[in-house]
Amino acid sequence: MKRIIIIGSGMGGLSAGIHAQRNGFESIIFEAHSTPGGQCTSWTRKGYVFDGCLHHFGGFAPDMKFFDFWKELGVIPCKKVEVKECVSAVSRDGTYFHDYYDLDQLEAHMKGISPEDTTLIDEYIRRIRVFQKGDLFGTMILGTFREKLKYVPYIIKRAGYFKDTLDTFGARFKHPFLREAFPLLNYSLSNIPLFFYISKHVAGTRGGMDWPVGGSKTIAECMAKRYLELGGVIHTNKKVKKILTENNHAMGVGLEDGSIHQADIVISNADGRKTIQTMLSGQYENKKIRGYCQMKDDHNIPFAVQVYLGVKRDLSDYPSSLLLFLEEPTVISGHSCKHLELQIYGFDKSMAPEGKGVIKIELFSKYSYFKSLSEDKNLYKNEKEKIAHEVIGLLDKQFPGIQEDVEVIDVVTLQTWEKYMGGTQGFDHFPNKKFSFLRTMLGLDRMDMLPGLKNFYFTGGWVTSAGALVLNALSGKTVIHKICKKNGMKFKV
Repeated sequence: MKRIIIIGSGMGGLSAGIHAQRNGFESIIFEAHSTPGGQCTSWTRKGYVFDGCLHHFGGFAPDMKFFDFWKELGVIPCKKVEVKECVSAVSRDGTYFHDYYDLDQLEAHMKGISPEDTTLIDEYIRRIRVFQKGDLFGTMILGTFREKLKYVPYIIKRAGYFKDTLDTFGARFKHPFLREAFPLLNYSLSNIPLFFYISKHVAGTRGGMDWPVGGSKTIAECMAKRYLELGGVIHTNKKVKKILTENNHAMGVGLEDGSIHQADIVISNADGRKTIQTMLSGQYENKKIRGYCQMKDDHNIPFAVQVYLGVKRDLSDYPSSLLLFLEEPTVISGHSCKHLELQIYGFDKSMAPEGKGVIKIELFSKYSYFKSLSEDKNLYKNEKEKIAHEVIGLLDKQFPGIQEDVEVIDVVTLQTWEKYMGGTQGFDHFPNKKFSFLRTMLGLDRMDMLPGLKNFYFTGGWVTSAGALVLNALSGKTVIHKICKKNGMKFKV
């Protein structure tokens, strides 16, 4: 029986472990943190649960491929909460736009806001209904080559639907609020293909975008449980210092505590830069990989700052996700904000004490901004307190009295992710690797091996160049499939 060592228990690491155990390998995971899950995590402050990862979860519709995939990993069945809208937005004058999953409700709602945009609204609804017929998004990500091939005529027939981004489509609205809000519906990333956003909407119309009770922690715990049930072993608080090699073959790992562990195969779900440049001492870099590893800290990063508020207010009637447009641009964390991106967890009663709730505010910033501040603990602390104060003040204008309701505050930056997750530049893995949505969907953007090193593989964010849970978990399955094929074994799911 071949032995596999997996570095890190994030989505890719846990998935690789589960599929390794299913396929007759002996596997062991070394996790530097105290709990499995990697960046799919949450933490508790005075009874409030702060979720660091999950926004939407596609996996609860039995007629879609995501359902089967998460079922393999033990996440399904878990308790869920129904979410009625993909995202909402509120204008400066208090007008709400709810992008409801129910299409009849959505159509009536949008036309009520802007009758003059009836033709474009009809087109938006029609595009969602077109993609309801089948499971194109799930098939492109999780399907076999043959299944993907069957969709080629379908894609060619609707080629025009793949050209628009949220930005280009949103610019066609006549109503000023819809024209401003629509491009920002997908985490404020206006250059995202409209098809990608519509795919989430399609899943929502089938009940596939509901919320797992407990959020990120539930997903990580379910996967860890499945892995252990299959005979896997997880060692927490065990940091890998070095990957052992001999004759350009990965042979095992050396831990920070001095212990040595041999293996036939090593899989890293850890940070790519640290794996390549520290654990492997830079031996297996080429020009391309050196480019990926190069630090770049002067670009704006979404979710770089997260402000968590535990409030003594029932939030169950609030939208789950809300774009709050500000009266005037405000500079926060070094970035000019025209709106705030909120996650409001009133729909999940497990996230807060009875009658209370959690709000998460996510902000853009530059890695360099907090990197320089973090060199002085007082400056860093004061800036985080200033950000929280500014954000709470802005919220109080929209939700009067919320300032007095705040009981707990936690501000997380990319430096926080570095400290607790061991990555470099937080979760901004490699800004020099150009992300391609189409290549990622088709599995053409994976870089799960290093030149010149055998019996070694990557999983997780380094492979996918994306933060999506499903892609990172899929990378673990793909690697074990590849290992099985190399060893002449039939891959089992």
